[in-house]
Amino acid sequence: MLYPNNIKKQYNKQINYANRGMDLEDLINKTNEYNISINKALIYKKPTPIGVVDVSYSKEGKKIEKAYFKEQSTLDYNGLYKGKYIEFEAKETTSKTSIPLKNFHAHQIKHIRMVIEHKGIVFIIIKINGLIYLLKGTDFIDYIDTHERKSVEYDYIKNKGFLLKENYLKGLNYLDVVDEVFIGG
Repeated sequence: MLYPNNIKKQYNKQINYANRGMDLEDLINKTNEYNISINKALIYKKPTPIGVVDVSYSKEGKKIEKAYFKEQSTLDYNGLYKGKYIEFEAKETTSKTSIPLKNFHAHQIKHIRMVIEHKGIVFIIIKINGLIYLLKGTDFIDYIDTHERKSVEYDYIKNKGFLLKENYLKGLNYLDVVDEVFIGG
């Protein structure tokens, strides 16, 4: 951009990836709120466990000044649906070809294995290439166990995953897929 006296001003825009997955999480949160409101399912976003060290007080109320993570969190969401325990992770990627496995922590992968072992319903909702897929936890673990890659390829997600649809009122139809794939009807 040129300013008076031909002074050229450049801006170094920094890209913040901290909240990259918030669009997907917002959609899932709205879906879960809708499902709770019609008593279809009880699925909630799990809060990250923190320990508060320092708090300040003002007219507006309490403000956490210093805190730490108490323990590692597991997956993003958990709850009950038709008498079944459900837990899932939501991930969004800007890559067009894969989702990096570094986006998943070792304790999360271990937790997915444990939910499978205990016969719970576990999956990952992945937004890639503007589309949203549900990938079963068993398929995710199978990929990790049988591939040397450091990412899950888009073709694998497309072939093994289930394409989810958005509805303006109801949100994301992931429970329809849960009915079809995990519950059977």
